[in-house]
Amino acid sequence: MDSIAPNDLGALPAMAWTWSVAFLPRILTAALIVVAGIFIARAAGRFVAGMGASVAHIDRTVRPVLGAVVRYGILVLTFIAALGQLGVQTASLLAVLGAAGLAIGLALQGTLTNIAAGIMLLWLRPFRAGDYIELVSGSIAGTIEEMGLFACRLVSYDGVVIFAPNSTIWNVALRNHSQSRSRLIAYQINLPSGTDVDAARAVLGEVTRSTADVKEHPAPDITVEKTTQSGLVLLCRFWAERGKAGAVQRFWPDAARQRLEDGLNPQKPVEIVRLLPTDADPSRLLGTI
Repeated sequence: MDSIAPNDLGALPAMAWTWSVAFLPRILTAALIVVAGIFIARAAGRFVAGMGASVAHIDRTVRPVLGAVVRYGILVLTFIAALGQLGVQTASLLAVLGAAGLAIGLALQGTLTNIAAGIMLLWLRPFRAGDYIELVSGSIAGTIEEMGLFACRLVSYDGVVIFAPNSTIWNVALRNHSQSRSRLIAYQINLPSGTDVDAARAVLGEVTRSTADVKEHPAPDITVEKTTQSGLVLLCRFWAERGKAGAVQRFWPDAARQRLEDGLNPQKPVEIVRLLPTDADPSRLLGTI
């Protein structure tokens, strides 16, 4: 085995000193660039998100995404500048990063799918921040709090936070309960045999028209659904203002019960049931034109 000459050993400190003098300033400069870039990226992301909040025509849903894009873009430029300061050829680095990005993309197909789904959701705008959505599958329902590049944060009706990947929302049909101008509400009222139909209709019409947040047009529709040996069944349908349907659904049955008991005394309603028309029922469209 060849031995190291004493002259070579003596040259090692000089070589180390020369290397330190040549590269230590570059390393310190690159470290400063990275630290400054991280700080600037965070500040710029917050600034863009805050500026979006002050501009009226920028949707709340897009603001967090804009901040994230600016932050990550500055971070990428920062690391490229730091590597260039160290003497790394950025042209060849970009080629290597492209190949590495392809490999990482194949390995992280699910994550990239969430990004693509997030872009499509931002483009088509099936919902906005503050809307209450429900997936047809019934697995997710809640108010949109924030939409990001990878996932959406929702809050359910009972206050539970839901973190849903964008691809889950994009690949399933959803219902947006906040975009409709009004909501159709229907109740089935079971009345005992011998009830005066005209009097019952008049009472229900008066109750419906006097209920807050019920629309005057289209007018409430009160019809006889069917008759049985034990009595008759009335169907009362009306439209409520957007965002007020929940309150109307809670308070209308009790008001109808009290007015029917007073107006049809001594006959009382046997049962009041809210109906949910199915999507295949064309009657849900009546009165919308």
